[in-house]
Order: sequence, then structure tokens, then C-alpha cells
Amino acid sequence: MGKIDFKPGNMLYPLPAVVVTVRDKEGRDNMITVAWTGTVCTNPPMLYISVRPERFSYSALHETGEFVVNLTTKNMVKATDFCGVRSGRDLDKFKETGLKKGEARKVNVAVIEDSPVNIECRVREEIPLGSHHMFLADVVAVTVDDAYMDERGTFHLEQADPIVYSHGTYFNLDKALGKFGYSVRKKKKGKKA
Repeated sequence: MGKIDFKPGNMLYPLPAVVVTVRDKEGRDNMITVAWTGTVCTNPPMLYISVRPERFSYSALHETGEFVVNLTTKNMVKATDFCGVRSGRDLDKFKETGLKKGEARKVNVAVIEDSPVNIECRVREEIPLGSHHMFLADVVAVTVDDAYMDERGTFHLEQADPIVYSHGTYFNLDKALGKFGYSVRKKKKGKKA
């Protein structure tokens, strides 16, 4: 088995498949599926999304500078795909998907109540990069579904069955393989490996 040259491109997979909610200046809500997203900074909390300027949601992002990243689950996978392949120019995606609309706490944008995590964001900077514009944003609020909280106050996103996107396919996460730092953690005495 060997390595072969492959065309240069984005091979950083899998990625979270999230549904971003936006509201334009006229108060119209829309949802767009985004896989080009990620963490930028912990302190202050920041993330980014990248969107093509020709997408319907782009103008709302550009004009208002606010959005919500809604994490997705196995139960939401069909709606997640729908929001990525249908345009809000033509229809109401909340109505078509049956996803429940709520209101964000700190930004003037709808949230998806079905989502286990809603991350409210304000754009700090819009950076034109070519095919996509990157929206670098501050996280101003996060809400989580208390159904996934344990008695110690730990949030268990894995219980919501989150999905990821890889090369045109959605996947759920099968099982945990190890916790951060497990490769160097000392074994407790009396326990077999």
C-alpha cells in the first residue's frame, strides 16, 4: 500500500453538519446547512462559518451580523440535508422541515428548539476568501437541552446522537474511543489493563 498524489482540496473530514439560522432586516427567518465551520478561540469564545455569497442566507448574515449555529442529530438528518439543498428564496424551511422555531436569548435570530445546542453569534469580521466568505464571530450565548445534563452538571452531547459530514455523506458517531488525555493517564492500582 502506498500514497498517491491527489488534487489539492479540502480533505479535512469529517466535519460537524450544523444548521445556521439567520434573520434578515425585514424579519424573515431562514436556515442554511453549513459544514465549513469550526472553533477559532476559547477566550474569548469564537467560531467561524463560511458561506458562498450567492446563497440566500448570505445577505442576512452580511446585513445583520448575527446568526445561530444549531448542532444537529440523527433525528434531524433529513431536515439538515433539506436546509442545504433547498433555498429560502422559494419556501419557508421551518414549515417544510417541521423543525420547531424558538427565539435566541442575545441575538435577534430564531433558534431550532429540536437542536441539543444553540450557539448564538455576532460577526466580528467578514473575510472574502474566494468561493466563500468567512464570518468570524464572537459566541455571545449558548443554550443546551437539559435532557442531556447529568446530576453533576455535565453535558452529554453524545447522548443526542450528533451527526457529522464527510465527502457528501452524513454519519452519526458510533462509539467513544477514549477521553482526552487517556493515552498518558496513569492506571489506577489494582485495575487490569
